[in-house]
Amino acid sequence: MRKLFAAAAAFALGGAGFAADLAKGTPEVKSISALAFGPNGLLFIADQANAAIVAVDTGDTTPGGKDNIAIDKIDEKLAGMMGTTAANVQIKDVKANPASGNVYLAVARQGAGGGAMVVKLTRDGKMAEFPLKDVNHAVAPLNGANDKTKQTSITSIGYVEGKVVVAGLSNEEFASTLRVIPYPFKDVDKGSSVEIFHGAHGKLETKSPIQTFTPIKIGAADYLLAAYTCTPLVRMPVSDLKPGTKVKGTTIAELGNRNKPLDMIVYTKDKQEWLLIANSARGVMKMPTEGINSAAGIEKQTGVAGMKYETIKELVGVMHLDRLDPERALILVQAEDKSYSLKSVPLP
Repeated sequence: MRKLFAAAAAFALGGAGFAADLAKGTPEVKSISALAFGPNGLLFIADQANAAIVAVDTGDTTPGGKDNIAIDKIDEKLAGMMGTTAANVQIKDVKANPASGNVYLAVARQGAGGGAMVVKLTRDGKMAEFPLKDVNHAVAPLNGANDKTKQTSITSIGYVEGKVVVAGLSNEEFASTLRVIPYPFKDVDKGSSVEIFHGAHGKLETKSPIQTFTPIKIGAADYLLAAYTCTPLVRMPVSDLKPGTKVKGTTIAELGNRNKPLDMIVYTKDKQEWLLIANSARGVMKMPTEGINSAAGIEKQTGVAGMKYETIKELVGVMHLDRLDPERALILVQAEDKSYSLKSVPLP
């Protein structure tokens, strides 16, 4: 029976002693493109400009309450914090901390001066910068990245049973790469090169990066469900991701071209497990995970094919998506006037 990575179970594993593996100081963080949480409020930050993953002990482990989240025009509020205008603010990622229920945002300032910061939103509605100064932290540089590949070296990150999984591009011939970095950080290998068959293009691809992924349990084994631009959905076992190997993922669905997947989560509702995918042009898709393990791989050119899905018509303009708790999702929504709102909604 397939099971979602239960937050309580995954975060209990190896949680004790993690703070002892960190050193106090101020990490050099030039950019923040993605966030992920590990055990006990441990936050992983993707720094593309430095081609590195930074682990930070937030110390945020006290439950913050169960209030709904509803903040309109959050980009304007963030702009005020950064001393700029809403047009110069980019919200790169939004993640809920399972240890507390508080929300963390990766925010970048465009234009003169630049800059990036992590913002913490507590469940009582208070929002402030989470300063990366004098914090317990560790850094994992992605060896092999150069100036040409740094900005694409990290497209998505996640924490999977004691490991940080990093998707992106490398400077290898087979450029699409997945790195599995055990935590606490030690040496970082060059990762596995990933090949998929893209049904919409009718060919094997090795240079297109994974845009977003989510871990899933199939039986007792750890798998990734990964989505690429235009939008193949791919299944791959984590056990295949070994240093220096070339891995072929199994394309289990083609969800439509001219589209970029943005975020995806797995959750359980009414005793059934579901996959939820936010997209740039095709709305929010809901798909049962039943049959994912047995789904045949797509190996020929096709249109929309494979695993079936429905579009959640009530969820429009969703740019980022995370699971807030067992009953609610956290969504960042862009309105028609281009402003952004952050809110919690029932899982569909």
